[in-house]
Amino acid sequence: MRTSMLPTIIISTDKSLLNIELVHNFLHYEARWCRGIPRDVVEKAIVNSLCFGAYAEGSQVGFARVVTDYATYGNLVDVFVLAEHRGKGISRLLINAVNEHSDLQGLRRFMLATSDKQALYKKFGFTELVRPEIFMEKFNPEAYT
Repeated sequence: MRTSMLPTIIISTDKSLLNIELVHNFLHYEARWCRGIPRDVVEKAIVNSLCFGAYAEGSQVGFARVVTDYATYGNLVDVFVLAEHRGKGISRLLINAVNEHSDLQGLRRFMLATSDKQALYKKFGFTELVRPEIFMEKFNPEAYT
């Protein structure tokens, strides 16, 4: 008989459970995509998004956020798992919870940007842009400096 030593992971969209300090610290100091982001910006983003927290033994170990109108469009952003909890399938649990969330079913377009996790997201139905020529962006890499 084999016994698992991995903790039970709980995924929740209850914002009252989120450790805002942990989320801000990760995004501000570790995330390549938004390094330097101010705490008030993180707090405003959380208030205005559908957020997913991953918890192990009562502590937050991961996060994902969806910017959405709940009808036609969603954008998956700020997905992370703390370094000491990686390799345990937590990111897959987070993305699966996002994919299965009842408020995100039937969206016409669900986007994300990733520089290195394409293989993970492909497992959940994400693909390269079908028509990249129709997409444009306003990008300000200095927004938080």
